[in-house]
Amino acid sequence: MTSSDTIFALSSGAPPAAIGVIRVSGPQAGEALRALTGRLPEPRRASLATLRDAAGTALDSALVLWFPGPKTATGEDLAELHCHGGRAVIAAVEGALAAIPGFRRAEPGEFTRRAFANGRLDLAEAEGLADLLSAETELQRAAALGAMQGALSRQVEAWRGQLLTLSAQLEAVLDFSDEEDAADLPQGFMGNIAVLARELHEWLARPRSERLGEGFRVVLAGPPNAGKSTLFNALVESEAAITSPIAGTTRDVIERSVAIGGVPFTFVDTAGLRDEGSDAIEAIGIDRARGELVRADVVLWLGTEGEGPERCWEIAAQADRAEFAPKALARHTLSAATGEGVSALKSALVEAAREALPKPGEAALNARQHARLAEAAEALTAAQALGDSLLIAEELRRARLAFDRLVGRATTEDMLDALFGRFCIGK
Repeated sequence: MTSSDTIFALSSGAPPAAIGVIRVSGPQAGEALRALTGRLPEPRRASLATLRDAAGTALDSALVLWFPGPKTATGEDLAELHCHGGRAVIAAVEGALAAIPGFRRAEPGEFTRRAFANGRLDLAEAEGLADLLSAETELQRAAALGAMQGALSRQVEAWRGQLLTLSAQLEAVLDFSDEEDAADLPQGFMGNIAVLARELHEWLARPRSERLGEGFRVVLAGPPNAGKSTLFNALVESEAAITSPIAGTTRDVIERSVAIGGVPFTFVDTAGLRDEGSDAIEAIGIDRARGELVRADVVLWLGTEGEGPERCWEIAAQADRAEFAPKALARHTLSAATGEGVSALKSALVEAAREALPKPGEAALNARQHARLAEAAEALTAAQALGDSLLIAEELRRARLAFDRLVGRATTEDMLDALFGRFCIGK
């Protein structure tokens, strides 16, 4: 992979489709337009052209656009061919491009990687773009769009600016003092470090972006025949779990991921919890069910009131049955069979999930970003305990390097390979 190559790829959906957009980027992107259309169109204006191969054979009638760099998506010369989206058309146009010397097919994520290399977006924005492409719910879309548009990057730049000011103040002390003692530091210097460290710790305490991918985890638990599987099917709106009056029908954990009101959820149906009367297979299911209680964001307890795990939601299920036993402190009373109370439960779960997951428009850290920010916070916390100005300066430098790594000013090739490998070939 080299930036001296001119790359091309289909950037729209797989054919057949109404339109197929083929993107070309690199130093010879303009040559692609000359070779296929015989001219270089006016920049940034769509024009109709007949695409022809080297032998002059007509391939398609297409809209073509020319974007001279560096103010383009990739930071280099860029061309787009808006062809008809049939498989044969796309294959013919890509074949004509591949025949031009110096042209090759793009690797996965190579367009975005070039944008990063040319300063059109930083690493945090690139990660936001990757998340946006894989977003399946409204909350995922909103969080990813904010990251792609630089919400986190701007915040990191603001922190970095504060850190540079603190470092400059410290360097002035070191330059004009015969001592290395921190007693000569400006008034309020250590307090400003403490304020910055406290802000970083507040960000570290926020819900992580991975929660949006995993979804709010809701586990249904209780003894056999408590109505767990029927409620599970009602919540996921499918017959995912077998329902039967026979005790122990659910032998293992069943998971389904769904979106309710734009919020991602993972619902988990578990084996009925009981101490006796279960065979070896059911016993394994019960052990797994107990493990799921620990992982849950919310446990819907359908068993005897007061016997569920701590902070569970007491659910009085099967309200349609003649032998129904109400709960004094039931959070919800319902019948999954008739639908009574199920909508109210869903609304309550959506409200709880919105509180636990990153807020719409709020920048959320992924695992890598969280680790880098934790490094910066650790360095600032360590600086507050030091009395030597040189050692304090080193901790500030360490924090600044963590910020640089977060946005990609300092990074490694293997990490970039892993990130941009998430993208499709045309992005």
